[in-house]
Amino acid sequence: MSNLLAAALAHAARGWHVFPLRPNDKRPAFPDHTADDCTGRDPRCHAGHVGWEQRATTDPDRIRRAWSTRPYGIGIACGPSGLVVVDLDVPKHPDDTPPAEWAGARDGWDVFATLAARHGTPTDPFDGFGPDAGPRTGLDATYTVTTGSGGTHLYYRHPAPGPTLRNTIGDRGGLGWKVDTRAHGGYIVAAGSTVAGRPYAVALDYDPAPLAGWLAGLLTPAPRPARQTAAVSLPPDRHGRYLAAAIRRQVAHLAAATDGRRNHALFASAVALGQLAAGGALTGDDVTAVLEPVALSIGLRPGEVARTIASGLRVGARQPRHLTDLGRAA
Repeated sequence: MSNLLAAALAHAARGWHVFPLRPNDKRPAFPDHTADDCTGRDPRCHAGHVGWEQRATTDPDRIRRAWSTRPYGIGIACGPSGLVVVDLDVPKHPDDTPPAEWAGARDGWDVFATLAARHGTPTDPFDGFGPDAGPRTGLDATYTVTTGSGGTHLYYRHPAPGPTLRNTIGDRGGLGWKVDTRAHGGYIVAAGSTVAGRPYAVALDYDPAPLAGWLAGLLTPAPRPARQTAAVSLPPDRHGRYLAAAIRRQVAHLAAATDGRRNHALFASAVALGQLAAGGALTGDDVTAVLEPVALSIGLRPGEVARTIASGLRVGARQPRHLTDLGRAA
């Protein structure tokens, strides 16, 4: 068994959803396209785009098949794995210096340590060392990986219940200079991988600690603005009432979709309403008008939304639903 296969299986055994990265690279090996570029030709994308997050798995058989073919790197999909990973980076060049707010900081670790101290949960890089020391107890007492560039990944458990946390970038709406985070919609390069010949290695093999409350608060995204579903003209009879109920069901189904299932939910709703459109009860424009605002409000991208609705309409057209006999009784 190769070291990469063994590492992928070990990560999966911890409940972390893994997927292949290109050998010696950070980029996903599959799919070879983004959602915006998806044409549906990939066999797994026939029913809508299936990205690396949906393909990530803990299934040992699937992992063995993948990592037995090539020396893929290992990606961990943070959302399905229930992880929030704090990525403490280092400067890339001599002119990569902190802004005034973080003057004196040498790297992301310094910024994170400052934040932790401000919130009463200091880090202690020397905690737990020495022959008589007990287990580490600081904020940094969690599963830790040293990255290929010399940075640090701190793994924490995503709070449950609570809002869905997503990715943040440094001091552009994130925690601060050189401190990124990865959660739902994000992934990290796992220990055991190499990038540009430089290894990612476990520095502290603890179980991931719970995410501190103050961190969860800082990382909670602002509510998305509500988008109104467009009004569709329906007949004032039983057919119209049936169609209104069908639209409400599909809008509710889409709005309730969770991360990793939203594109699939949009496709399913487009198929269901597309069958009614194929039967003449609605138009394709009606279907787009009611689904598009909801899809955008839950975080899907415009290009992805347009393609998925179009794909759903095409599939729905294969099985038209006609309402001509609706409500007839003997």
